[in-house]
Amino acid sequence: MLNDFAEQRKQLREQLRARESKDLYRRRLTLESPQQTHVLMAGREYLAFCSNDYLGLANHPQLIEAVCEGARQYGVGAGASHLITGHSSVHHALEEALAHFTGFPRTLLFSTGYMANAGVITALLDRRDTIFADKLNHASLNDAALISRARFVRYSHLDLASLERQLAVCQTRRKLVMTDAVFSMDGDIAPVTQLLALCEKYDAWLMLDDAHGFGVLGSKGRGTVSHFDTSSPRIIYMATLGKAAGVFGAFIAAQPEVIETLIQHARSYVYTTATPPLLSHTLLKSLVLIEEEEWRRERLTQLVACLKREVQSLRWRLLPSITPIQPLIIGENDKALEISEALRAQGILVPAIRPPTVPQGAARLRISLSASHTMDDVAELGSALREMDRSAVAPAY
Repeated sequence: MLNDFAEQRKQLREQLRARESKDLYRRRLTLESPQQTHVLMAGREYLAFCSNDYLGLANHPQLIEAVCEGARQYGVGAGASHLITGHSSVHHALEEALAHFTGFPRTLLFSTGYMANAGVITALLDRRDTIFADKLNHASLNDAALISRARFVRYSHLDLASLERQLAVCQTRRKLVMTDAVFSMDGDIAPVTQLLALCEKYDAWLMLDDAHGFGVLGSKGRGTVSHFDTSSPRIIYMATLGKAAGVFGAFIAAQPEVIETLIQHARSYVYTTATPPLLSHTLLKSLVLIEEEEWRRERLTQLVACLKREVQSLRWRLLPSITPIQPLIIGENDKALEISEALRAQGILVPAIRPPTVPQGAARLRISLSASHTMDDVAELGSALREMDRSAVAPAY
C-alpha cells in the first residue's frame, strides 16, 4: 500500500511537470497592498491591469468605513446558515435593495457566484431536463450543469441558429438556456433580447450570469438586462458582488417561486454558513455609489477608447469589446507568457490567459480596466506594448 501511495504522488508530480512544460502552469501573485490600480508586491509597486474591480470601489474609503461600522453593529461572523440563525436583518435589507435596484421581484444572497450558479441549476433541474449552454460559458455554469445530471447541450459561441435547432427538437420537462451575459475572457455581450425571444418561442427559462456586467452596464449600472431594456419572468439573473461592487458575494434575482425554491432546495445555500453581516452592510453603501456615481462608468468608456487608440498599430489585435475586459490576442502560450513577464519587468501587471481557460491558439493578455485608472496609466501600457512589438518579442498572430 505504501508503494502504491508513493506511485500516486509520483504521478501527480509528473502531471504538474507536464503542465509546466506546456506553459500552462499557474502561479499565484501575492499582493502586499489593497486592491487598486497601483499595487505592491515584494516591496515593488506595479501598475495593475489584472483586477475585476471595474468601478474602483474595492479600496473606497466609504466602504472601509462601512465595514468598520458593520462590524461594530453586527459582529464579525454570521455563525450559522441562513436557515438556522445566520440570516441577519442586514442580509434581508440587502436582498430587498438588490431587488429594487435590478427590477426583479426578489433576490437571494449567496456566498460566491460559483455557489449561486450551482445552487440554481441543481435546485431547478435534474435528469428529466435539458440545459443549453454557450460554449464559452464560465466554468461554474458548466460544472453546475454536470452536477445537475440534466442533459447538457452546448452550442457554438453566440450561434443562435444552432441553439434554435436544438431547442426546436427538445421535448424534456424543463428547458434552460444559460449564458454568460458578459463573457469573462472575450468581453463580448450575449444577445439577451434574441435569446429571450427563443426562450419564449420554445418555452424555456433563460439564466444570465452577469458577473462582469453588473455595476458596469445598463442604466445606473443595473446590468445587462437593463442594458437591453428587457424583462421577463423567464429570466433568472445572477450577479457577483466582488467585482464592480467591490466587496464579496453574489445574488440571484428572479420570480418569487424561484427564490422560494432555492431557499428550500439549493444545497449551496442551505448547507453553508451565511456571509458575515458586515459585508451586507457594506454592500448597501456600495449600491449607493454604483447608482449615484455615473462618472465611474463614463470614465470606463473613455479608458476603453483610449486603449483602442494606443494599441491600434500593434500586430496583436484586441477582440471587439465595449466592456472593461479588453483581450489582446497573442496566439501561442509561450509568447503570451513572455510578453506578460516582459511587462512585469517594467512594472506593469497584465495576466497571460492560456488554455483551457481560452481555446487552443488563442492565448492572450486580458487587460482589465478600472475607473481608478488614468489616461496616463493606459498610455504607459500602450507605450510598453508598442516597444515590445518593435522589438519583435513575439511573432505576428
